[in-house]
Parts: sequence; C-alpha cells; structure tokens
Amino acid sequence: MTKDSIEKDNRMVPSTGGGFFRDINVEFLIHELKDPISVIETAVRMLLEKPDKFGPLTDRQEKALNRALRNSRKARSLLADLLEVGRSDAGCFQCSRFNPAFMVDEVLLEALEACNTSPWETDKEAGQGRDRDAVLEKLGIHLTCSDLVRGAQLCQDEAKFRQIVGNLIKNALQHRHQRLEIGMDVLEDQLVVEVVDDGPGVEKENRELIFERYTRLKACALLSRTGHGLGLAGARILARHLGGDITVKDNRGSGAVFRLTLPLTLTEKS
Repeated sequence: MTKDSIEKDNRMVPSTGGGFFRDINVEFLIHELKDPISVIETAVRMLLEKPDKFGPLTDRQEKALNRALRNSRKARSLLADLLEVGRSDAGCFQCSRFNPAFMVDEVLLEALEACNTSPWETDKEAGQGRDRDAVLEKLGIHLTCSDLVRGAQLCQDEAKFRQIVGNLIKNALQHRHQRLEIGMDVLEDQLVVEVVDDGPGVEKENRELIFERYTRLKACALLSRTGHGLGLAGARILARHLGGDITVKDNRGSGAVFRLTLPLTLTEKS
C-alpha cells in the first residue's frame, strides 16, 4: 500500500492486488443482494412499528417478525463483512479522522439492536450520559475508556473499524453468560480495544482455528463461537490490512478476551 492510500481527504484508493473476490461477479452479486434484504427488513419493521396502519399483532406474530428482523440484520451484516474484506484484499482504503471512543459507543448500541431489540429500545429511551450508562450496567455491559482514548483521533478506515469492533462485540454478546466488558486505551501510538465476555472461553488449541474462514469448531463449548464462519476471520483480516491484529486469551475465571490493536494512523506496510 502506498502513502497516497492514507490521504485524509476520504479518497478511495484501489490497487490491482487482492484474492478474496477472484470474480467481479461475486462482488456484483453481494451488491444486488443488499437491496432485497433491505426491503425485507423495512417491511418487517413497518409491520412491527405501525400497528395502527397494518393492524395489531398477536404475541406469536410479533415474536416471529422480531426473529425475521434479527436474521435480516445478520444477513446484511454478513454482506457488509464480505464487501469490506474483499475491498481490503484489493487494497481499497477510505481513511478519515474520527474519535474511536465515540465510534465504539455507536457500534455497541447497533450491536444491541441487532442482537436483542428490547434492551436497545430501553437504552435509546435513556439517551446519553448517566441514565444510558445505568441501563447498560443493568444489561451487564461495561464500557471504559482512558482519557487518552477520549482525546484521540484515529486516522483509519472508519467502515472497516466499525466492522471489526462490531464483530467482536456481537461475538461476545452471543457467548457471554451475564457480563460484557469493553476497555479502550492508547499504548505507544496504538489503539487497544479489549472485548471481554464471561462465556465458555476458547480452548488454547482452537485460538487460531476460530480466525480461519468458514471454520466451524467441533468442541462443544465452542460449537457456535465462529457463527457463520466469517465474522472473527473477517475481523482479523481487516485488522491486519489496517496494520493491526486481533488475539484471544483466557479471561480470569471464565470467558475470553479478544484484543484488537491498531495504529492510530494507517501507514504504509513494510
């Protein structure tokens, strides 16, 4: 990647490399799938949110529609993963300056919405500040940022950063028992984000396997840790393209700690 690819004017910088999309028709297909999924999601939301126009729902109908809504969001998220990984393989980066603490906060709320609508609605009503923090605490979610992070400006690809953090948070939400902790700090010009859950953890022999594309682990404790088989793999691919990495280790007691490191400024790879 050249220095021109990290200009701060939001330019998209392509290259001739890449191996994820060997056929341009694959990328075209992904783009084409986004529209019908959006139509499905919008239609379901209208049925849920406008009973005065479409009629009241029974409890069973509401549960079925909420399930359809969650899965349409998962499908949309998967397509976004595929696109961002493919663009990274092709050397396309769109750099801008943004505050990582604010961005992680936004991604957390979006992840809650995708995983469970009810807590998101409660959180949204609470707004910002102490009330919002109190709602998150009731959900077992704790977000801490150092003063360095609150004042930091990341010069990175915002879309890819959101994708990485979103995958780590959704993974933790899926596998936690009660708690989810997100910690952020700046160490030696590196942003460090740790996502900690109190779930089954990751066996030592599986700590690299969970980052392989389309791998599903057979171990009972991690039967669904990889989800659709691309989330964690895609997150690490994106992080490494941005000059960082993702590692995993045991949490004290139980669970797993996923650690994301990224340079504050996207620089030329050596």
